[in-house]
Amino acid sequence: MVKTQTGLEGPRDDLTVIDNRTGQTYIIPIKDNTVVATDFKKIKAPSKPGEREENETERGLRVADKGFLNTAVITSQITYIDGDNGVLRYRGYPIEQLALHSSFLEVAYLLIYGSLPTKEKFGVFHREVMTHSIVHVDAEGLFKSFRYDAHPMAILSSAFSALGSFYEEANPSLRGQNLFTKTDPASLANMDKQIYRIIGKATTFAAMAYRVRQGRPFVTPPTGLSYTASFLYQMDHLGQEDYVPSPTLAKALDILFILHADHELNASCTTVLQTGSSLVDPYSCMAAGIASLYGPLHGGANEAVIRMLVSIGHPENVPAFLESVKKRERVLSGFGHRVYKTSDPRSFIIRKIADEVFKEFVLYYPTWQGFPPDGLAHRTGEDELLKTAMVLHDLAMKDEYFTSRKLAPNVDFWSGLIYRAMGFPMDFFPVLFVVPRVVGWLAHWRQMMLQPGGVKIWRPRQVYVGETKRDYVSMEQRVDVDTAEAKTRPFPVPHIGCVGTVRVDEQEIANDTTSNI
Repeated sequence: MVKTQTGLEGPRDDLTVIDNRTGQTYIIPIKDNTVVATDFKKIKAPSKPGEREENETERGLRVADKGFLNTAVITSQITYIDGDNGVLRYRGYPIEQLALHSSFLEVAYLLIYGSLPTKEKFGVFHREVMTHSIVHVDAEGLFKSFRYDAHPMAILSSAFSALGSFYEEANPSLRGQNLFTKTDPASLANMDKQIYRIIGKATTFAAMAYRVRQGRPFVTPPTGLSYTASFLYQMDHLGQEDYVPSPTLAKALDILFILHADHELNASCTTVLQTGSSLVDPYSCMAAGIASLYGPLHGGANEAVIRMLVSIGHPENVPAFLESVKKRERVLSGFGHRVYKTSDPRSFIIRKIADEVFKEFVLYYPTWQGFPPDGLAHRTGEDELLKTAMVLHDLAMKDEYFTSRKLAPNVDFWSGLIYRAMGFPMDFFPVLFVVPRVVGWLAHWRQMMLQPGGVKIWRPRQVYVGETKRDYVSMEQRVDVDTAEAKTRPFPVPHIGCVGTVRVDEQEIANDTTSNI
């Protein structure tokens, strides 16, 4: 039970908590509209008769928060999100202003160091990042060791993990656990060098992951191009003289990278910090973040949009699809957001980018008024998927069922369509999420390394509801637990030939069309 206490002295920044189990009263301080979870550990009570000892009632109250819906694990100065009002700011700057006026590398500087750079400081940062885009020749062997059909995210996470083995000076396990937490000039310079390497090599690794699956030779990062233009050059250069990527694509990708550079403590950023709290090297932290972003609930969202549109098939099938969504028979991907309750501020920016990309690269560009728009009559053919997407957008935004639930197109809806129009394969979409997001991960990692009081390893609690203490029983004396739950027993996997000393029945294999070695 929590009461608001306003004494004669007026309102106070604390909570008065009365524990009805004991009658004790506790004062819980409030700072920055936040209470410290460990303060609740002071609230203790005797165990009730017959209560499980695993509840640890006498050791203090625990706070459960499945999925971290209302848990703050760090104080930060980097990114602010107001989901109720559709606000996203990097270091105080609205994302709309940065997308309109800034560049990706300038935003990277802002996120990492806290302020917009002067011309001189940006020149140093830009030069260092681009210089460190070159990778060691031994890295080529790693990429070539993957199968031609390996998922690029598996390649990328492996590459970043392996990269840590190239730089002993970046490994706290080898150079001391305070390598990045000392805050002296030498430590800061060493940290900056790793930051340059990771941002610079992110595009190079991504392009190598793309080209190795195409059977193409790797391309050395060029000089004189922007960060995103260099990336596109490494992706698409096939030996042409004076090849320059499309300025429209380079600019569109630059803005998309700004929009994806950071998003506070999402799943992948939290993974990076959880991993970094053990004081492992930053390359291992990046690999962990990539693994988290690889999941379909995170970095695979824009790919899910394209798969949804493919499953719809044609524009005329959209009404039936929306009806099935209302009946909870189908899933509507690319609409709504867990954080933003009104609208995703990035979606308005990305819609403008979509218009520019579609006008230049899509053969048949649908608009709100009709198909095709004025000025594009010279184009031939049509993009049925894009037409389906536009019809889906239009109908959903006119349907009270979706508008009342604030299910508006989010950044994933438009980015998936843009990446497809640019020619990127679907399974490469998460890679285009990783490349800019390493900047946000690095900003948060650096902030944690330099925070006052040092780094404390992240070790969350659990609520144990399993078996209480029981004694070991020999196999001969055990009674089989008869249960209908499939998850409580192992499933045998058929194998061809011999596995150790166990020979699998050939008839069983013959009846199983899914058998693998």
